[in-house]
Amino acid sequence: MKKQEVNVISKEHSKHTKLIRPAFGTFNRNEWAIVGAPCTVIKLLAGQLITALSADYKCAYVDTTHNDDIMLTPGRLANGAALEYTDQINYRQLNYAGEFNSFKLRDAFAEVDLVLVNGNHHQCKAQVVIISENKRASLQKRIDQLTNVQMILLTDNTDEVFDFIKDTVPNWQHLPLYRIDDIENITAFFKAQMQEAKPVINGLVLAGGKSQRMGFDKGAVNWHGKEQRYHMADLLKSFCNEVFISCRADQQQEIDSDYLSLPDTFTGLGPYGAILSAFREKPDNAWLVIACDLPLMDENALQYLVDNRNASSVATAYQSPVNEFPEPLITIWEPKSYPLLLSFLAQGYSCPRKVLINSDVTLLHSENPGALTNVNTIDELERVKRTLHQKLAAE
Repeated sequence: MKKQEVNVISKEHSKHTKLIRPAFGTFNRNEWAIVGAPCTVIKLLAGQLITALSADYKCAYVDTTHNDDIMLTPGRLANGAALEYTDQINYRQLNYAGEFNSFKLRDAFAEVDLVLVNGNHHQCKAQVVIISENKRASLQKRIDQLTNVQMILLTDNTDEVFDFIKDTVPNWQHLPLYRIDDIENITAFFKAQMQEAKPVINGLVLAGGKSQRMGFDKGAVNWHGKEQRYHMADLLKSFCNEVFISCRADQQQEIDSDYLSLPDTFTGLGPYGAILSAFREKPDNAWLVIACDLPLMDENALQYLVDNRNASSVATAYQSPVNEFPEPLITIWEPKSYPLLLSFLAQGYSCPRKVLINSDVTLLHSENPGALTNVNTIDELERVKRTLHQKLAAE
C-alpha cells in the first residue's frame, strides 16, 4: 500500500518549475550553418555577407581553427590562467582556457542579431547548403545535420542540386536557389529572414507599485475618464500585439477582466521584477514598458518611440529631459535584454536605468518632453491637473 502511494506521488510531482524557454539554437535565435563547401569558401561568403549586413545588424561568425599542428596556448593561458582579457586598440580580445557548452555560448552571443557558422564544424538550427562537386561526399556524410535547410547555393562547377539533397530536403524546389557569387540576392534573403524574425511588441503597464509617496494607488487615479492603468493599456493597444497590466499577485483580482493582467513572479524588485516577469512569460517578444503614472503620455509620443525602435539594440528609450539619462519606464525592451537584466540582478543591481546606461541602447529625444512627466506626489498631481485643464480649455 505504501509503495503504491509513493508511485502516485512520483508521477504527479514535478521536480522543476516549467519555464518558457527562448527559441535559441546552438548560439542564438537567428543562426545559419553554411555547409557543403571548403572552409575557405564558407569563410569568404560569410565575410561578404557580414560586410553587407553589419550596417543594420550585429553579426557574428563561428568557425574552428584549421591548423593541423598542435597550437600553442596563447598569452597567460600558457602560464595556467583560466581567462585573459586584452583591450586592443580597435577591438577587445577574450581568451578562455575552459570548454564552452551551449549554455555559455548562448550567453556569449546573446546581444548579436545573427550568427553565421562554418557548418563543416558546427551545427545550427537552420542551414544554408552549398552544392559543390568537390565536397559532394563530405556533404553526404552530413546529411543528418540538414534538419532545416532554408537556402541552396550553386558553385561554378555545379548546375543541379544533388539527388541525395532532393531526397532529404522535402521542400527543396521551393527554397531560394542562387549562385554563390550572387551576393545581392543572398543578402536580400538574410535581410528578409531578419525582418520576419523581428520580435513582436507586447505592452506592459506598470501598476504594481504601492504608491507610498502619493498615499493612494496611482494606477486608480481617473485622469481621462477611467482609471489610469486602463487608460494606459488602451493607449498601448494600437502599438502592441497584446497588452498586459503588471500587478502584484494580491492585486490581480482587482484588475478588470476586460484587461489582461500579469502578476509579478520576481517579487520585491519593483519595476525591475515586473519587466523580468514579462520576459519570463514571453521571452521571445519585445516589451513596451510604460509606467502608469504618466498622465500626459499620448499617442504621438508612443508612435515616435515605435517608429524609431531599433531592434538591434538592447532597448529603445527616451532620454529624460530632466537629467539626460534614459527613461526606463517608457522603453521598448528587446528579448536580448532578458539575459542582461538577469546578469545585472546576479551582480546585485535591480535598477533598470542602470542597465540602460551601461548597455547598447538607442536613445531618443522627445518631441514633447512634457509627455514624459510622471506623478509621484500630491504636489505633482495638482500641477498636472492644472496642465490638463489648460489643455482641455485650449481645445
